[in-house]
Amino acid sequence: MVKPIPHDAAGTTAARPIDPGVRIGHVHLKVADLERSLAFYCGVLGFELIQRYGTQAAFISAGGYHHHIGLNTWESKGGSPPPPGTTGLYHVAILYPTRAALADALYRLAQAGIPLQGASDHGVSEALYLSDPDGNGVELYVDRPQDQWPRTPEGELKMVTERLDLQGLLASREA
Repeated sequence: MVKPIPHDAAGTTAARPIDPGVRIGHVHLKVADLERSLAFYCGVLGFELIQRYGTQAAFISAGGYHHHIGLNTWESKGGSPPPPGTTGLYHVAILYPTRAALADALYRLAQAGIPLQGASDHGVSEALYLSDPDGNGVELYVDRPQDQWPRTPEGELKMVTERLDLQGLLASREA
């Protein structure tokens, strides 16, 4: 039997922190139409198709990794997004290595006619928000170097949500 994890006065866990080398390896999404999702993630965003499982599932990645995103219709073929007010995935965040790479993603979205639902400068990062064809939230973002992150006078992280200059971002795109 697993013992309950003790909490501090603020309600957060008091156990030792997770290893700082831990990363989110991949996300696996239920989709209604596999081909439509592949057209978005591979055709628009530029992920590579790594492997298919017939007409029901596919694994895609950047840079040849075994998969960053899994897509399947096992429980969702022809389905609709969950209604507002229900639990589930808020968004998957895709980290781009450079501002120029994020600018290229913005360019690809514009070329494909895919609207943004938001675009924010968070101080620590610049982010684009949209939905995939199944209504899953997608954040495309680039981090600033940690030494540029905004801090309070006490040294605590101070994230913000300000308007992102989309034209300035596009100007950083490498042709």
